Amino acid sequence: MNVATHAAAGKHLREWRLRRRMSQLEFALEAEISQRHLSFLESGRAIPSREMLLHLAERLDIPLRERNAMLLAAGYAPVFAERSLTDPAMAGARAAIDLVLKGHEPYPALVVDRHWMLVAANGALAPLLAQVGNRALLDGPVNVLRLSLHPEGLAPRIANLAEWRAHLLERLRHQVGATNDPVLADLLKELTAYPATNQLKAIHAATGTDHGDVLVPLELATDAGLLSFISTTTIFGTPRDITLSELALEAFFPANPKTAEILLRMAAPESRASGS
Repeated sequence: MNVATHAAAGKHLREWRLRRRMSQLEFALEAEISQRHLSFLESGRAIPSREMLLHLAERLDIPLRERNAMLLAAGYAPVFAERSLTDPAMAGARAAIDLVLKGHEPYPALVVDRHWMLVAANGALAPLLAQVGNRALLDGPVNVLRLSLHPEGLAPRIANLAEWRAHLLERLRHQVGATNDPVLADLLKELTAYPATNQLKAIHAATGTDHGDVLVPLELATDAGLLSFISTTTIFGTPRDITLSELALEAFFPANPKTAEILLRMAAPESRASGS
């Protein structure tokens, strides 16, 4: 391992520390090493072991993909695998995803990857996607944020578009800051340019569910009526695979009894068709 390799690994480490807005002293205390040793590691004057790099990456909460990149920069082999969900080794994880998605019906739920591309969804999502104006947005890989905020996507149907847009953009800004992912940065730039209001603002003011300062609902105008959702995000705990570490399950719950009633009614034809 040469000096240039030491410096490359140290640069990775320093960049992630600064991204987490920690001083050398703060991070050294967090990682339980001396500030002098940390300084030597970041400058390339000390040779980091693979175990030390993984320890520091864990303390900085560096994404698994970037941990592999740091290991490679230091001259070590990657530790974390990246398998497709169709890989036999991922059968258990895929079964868990399918179980959660199916169990959440008749309420919509979906799974996205690190770039907000749709990976899987349950049957309750289809009626909502039927509200999309430009069907081309559903062709090929579907980016959920683009689909939501595009002026020809779901945006014209979102009664509280300004609030929901601000909520999604803030989540995306946080992700860009946490991951330094250029694809997400480009997506943020694209979505920020989309309009922030639509003609349904009056509907939101008249019939929207008031949650005060507790949360931001998604209020979607459909042919069946105005649906109001609250959402939760679930991730896999302690993943050792890059693919799993980058998946997020977005589950939507009815924010009021009327929404629950409409969703049950929308699901009823499917239940009758299946004989249940």
